Amino acid sequence: MNDLDPAGEPHITTTTEERLVYMANQIARFFASQPHEAAVAGAAKHLADFWDPSMRQRIRAHLAGGGEGLNPIAREAVAALKR
Repeated sequence: MNDLDPAGEPHITTTTEERLVYMANQIARFFASQPHEAAVAGAAKHLADFWDPSMRQRIRAHLAGGGEGLNPIAREAVAALKR
């Protein structure tokens, strides 16, 4: 949905899940230069250390629902989250 922001510029509205997917993919891209297992472990550790429990729960639920938009490293990192 496109709305206008206060300055009259177009604004694209995103859902919370879309924002979480975007952020998880950014984290995964940061670690992608490492060997695959290290990249997944690093991304999972970042999610566990820095994401609020409710964010982790929502991204895990998103993955359980198919994980649309998550790149492969992000998918594995989310799957590796314990809680």
